[in-house]
Amino acid sequence: MHSIAVLTPAHFCYLAGVVAIIATMIFRANVVVPAILATFAVAFAWSGKLLVGFQAIFMGSLTAAHELFNIFLVIALMTALLNGLRELGADVRMVRPFKRIMFNGHAAFFILALITYLISLFFWPTPAVPLVGAILIPAAVYAGLPPLGAAAAIAIAGQGMALSSDYVIKVAPGISARAAGADMLTVANTAFGLSLIVGFVALGMTWFSVVRGRVKAPSAANLSVWETQGLVTADGEPEHQGSFAKVELARGTSGNLAAEHEGASSSHMEGEGALAAMSIAPMPQGGAALQMTQMSPIAADVLLDRRELWSKVFALATPLAFLAVVVVMMRPDMIGSGAIRGGDAAALIGGMAAVLMMLATLSHGRKGFLDRTAEHIIDGFVFAFKAMGAVLPIAGFFFVGDASTAGPILGAAAGAHVPSFLFELVQACSQVIPQNPLFVSFGVLLMGMITGIDGSGFAGLPLTGSLSGALAPMVHLPAATLAAIGQMGAVWTGGGTLVAWSSLIAVTGFARVPVLDAVRALFLPVVCGLVIATLAAVMFA
Repeated sequence: MHSIAVLTPAHFCYLAGVVAIIATMIFRANVVVPAILATFAVAFAWSGKLLVGFQAIFMGSLTAAHELFNIFLVIALMTALLNGLRELGADVRMVRPFKRIMFNGHAAFFILALITYLISLFFWPTPAVPLVGAILIPAAVYAGLPPLGAAAAIAIAGQGMALSSDYVIKVAPGISARAAGADMLTVANTAFGLSLIVGFVALGMTWFSVVRGRVKAPSAANLSVWETQGLVTADGEPEHQGSFAKVELARGTSGNLAAEHEGASSSHMEGEGALAAMSIAPMPQGGAALQMTQMSPIAADVLLDRRELWSKVFALATPLAFLAVVVVMMRPDMIGSGAIRGGDAAALIGGMAAVLMMLATLSHGRKGFLDRTAEHIIDGFVFAFKAMGAVLPIAGFFFVGDASTAGPILGAAAGAHVPSFLFELVQACSQVIPQNPLFVSFGVLLMGMITGIDGSGFAGLPLTGSLSGALAPMVHLPAATLAAIGQMGAVWTGGGTLVAWSSLIAVTGFARVPVLDAVRALFLPVVCGLVIATLAAVMFA
């Protein structure tokens, strides 16, 4: 094992910050203020300089923005695409075919999970989330699935089941196996089995607690309410408030809220026949409805026919374009490219979304095309930052705990030693675990979960792997089993199911639900799944 680092006051400040943030989340309060104060305390304790403490508050958020901006950008571009499709009414047309398989909210929940799992298993959740979010979440909401249920299904299947086993790409089991001195294929097979146990338990419990009693009848009104949630009531107060103010979110993305609300009501009364008109109505700078009233009946009919045509074209072209992206990612040799995964895949999807958005906006009308395109992109960024901006100072604190990102935050000189507060605290705690197979297994699981708190699912794998290799002979358990258990704890926690500053923010961004609501909904199902999987691993090792 590695030598245990000497704990300093900065380590204890970091530990106090972690405890304060976890306690604040348990009491369902916002954790931004504790995160900022903890960042200041750690930087001041480490450097002994008050100015460094103040600078760390800024540098923590800046570092987090640098690390997470790819997620913000994908959300912004996909939101811009959806706004462009909404002008044509193509967003509604696009989801109609999925009614055949998503015939109700219960079926939609499990179909979302299955499709997300298959895509994420091959390409990781980074490209899977925007693909599923853009195409299938609206269809699932239309079918009656609560948006929180949609976010939970995607997070469990993608960031949880697929990423924790990483059975196809095998980055995670490779890291764990090397650190534990175990066979990589054995670790991969064990992790695959454990990920299925955790996933099935989490999906079942989430369906029971989040979905079962909240499914609505399939209706276009479900989609309308979801797209316009956060309307302002007569007394000026928002109808719904979550961890992030949805009223501001809606103002940035929905255009004319009053017109959209009227459209939602008319679609509820008149059925799907009013849906195309509703989608055309909320248009920037006056709207299509106003233009219609200023035209002759013949000209208005011609305009409607043209938009009807383009609506059908983009309702078909959008899913086909993303299907082509999937094919290219599966067979990059078809275009003479190397493997396209992770960040490269997300960039490909974001670029495709931008091109589709521009084409959809142009097809709606050449007049004002440049301005409306810019407005869609701006609205996308407004949506992304209104929904996810509070995550930055929280993530900044946890990046202080990782030596690879702590340097700029602490103002360390180039080449200077930067402590890894989180890992060194976990190493110190490893000495108090009783030498019993059950205690050791749950100890490794807990350490993996703690290392995952920083929002990076793979960062803790070298530590859990090395601890597994050292502890396995003492308790007569295979090192591969312990390494797989630690991998489950680290990736399920940091990969995007249990912490709000992970890639879970992308899932909740597309589902339009507060990220902390998703964390609360997922916490008990995922933890129960991890406990059951760990017990199974010890029993059958």
